[in-house]
Amino acid sequence: MSKIGIPRSLAYFIYFPFWKTFFEELNQEVIVSSPTTRDILDDGVREAVNDACIPIKLYHGHVADLASKVDYIFCPRLVSVRKHGDFGTETFCPKFLGLPDMVRLAMDNLPPIIDVRVDLKQGKDELLNVCSQVGELLGKSEAEIKKAYQRALLVQKRFKKLLSQNMMPEEAIEILFANGERKPLLIQPDLQIAVVGYPYAIYDDYINGRILSLLEKENVRVYTQDMLSDKMMNRQARNLPKSMFWYFSNRAVYGALHFMQQKNIDGIIHITAFACGPDSIVDRLLEIEARRHGQIPYLAIAVDEHTGDAGVRTRVEAFLDMLRFRRDKS
Repeated sequence: MSKIGIPRSLAYFIYFPFWKTFFEELNQEVIVSSPTTRDILDDGVREAVNDACIPIKLYHGHVADLASKVDYIFCPRLVSVRKHGDFGTETFCPKFLGLPDMVRLAMDNLPPIIDVRVDLKQGKDELLNVCSQVGELLGKSEAEIKKAYQRALLVQKRFKKLLSQNMMPEEAIEILFANGERKPLLIQPDLQIAVVGYPYAIYDDYINGRILSLLEKENVRVYTQDMLSDKMMNRQARNLPKSMFWYFSNRAVYGALHFMQQKNIDGIIHITAFACGPDSIVDRLLEIEARRHGQIPYLAIAVDEHTGDAGVRTRVEAFLDMLRFRRDKS
């Protein structure tokens, strides 16, 4: 049995249930890095290249947290997970494509990195081929790999169903793997707000200034794009002259457009990563669309390694006060 380390960042919040199930079905132990702390962030800033965005720096910190605890680091090279957009060219940002190389070359004394290439545009069986490469590396048979793959698909499907029930990823993961119980929904929320952005910015409670926890304390019901089905989001592509090139960017844009059309949504918050090129385009596009959809209140929160809870709290509380004033005045 080998210990497989999975950093608690980037694609973790969307694809962790699949890979955890796959590895455990192959009799491997999955070790997840600790939730983000100041030390993890500082380690990432120290290890990553200077011009990296905060999510990439943070990923390096999570890898450092795992390095001495595991036999392998699972760091797939994410290229594409679907054919979408003009000519089916949707992909992940260049930092995702080069992530295994960045980690390997920037950090010393790492265990072997499993950097399998994930490009599902290659065909319907490509994910099974990816799993076969990983399984063979671990010395498993074709039958064992296929069985683990099928089980992982079922668990991932259950995970997506839980998300569709207005559940956050960490809560859904707790229910799937630790027999956790669902948090009770707010019966009469004061406000309903959609929080959109890249999942590693939305759900990492440390890096985003604990914004979700703050909204919960303010009696706000939160929706995110990951609670929507792909079909619901992709429907929004018709409302744009052109889709973006990047997978997570399209999800953020389509999710925001969907929520802008819902009468129960009081406002939109976009959590954006400072120094992220694609995200700067997303933010400007959403600002324009918010005006076009009847001036729906829109707030952008940019985060980096210097972001503190106090600054985020001040801006969010002012935004909520504005929404309440607008509602009471109408």
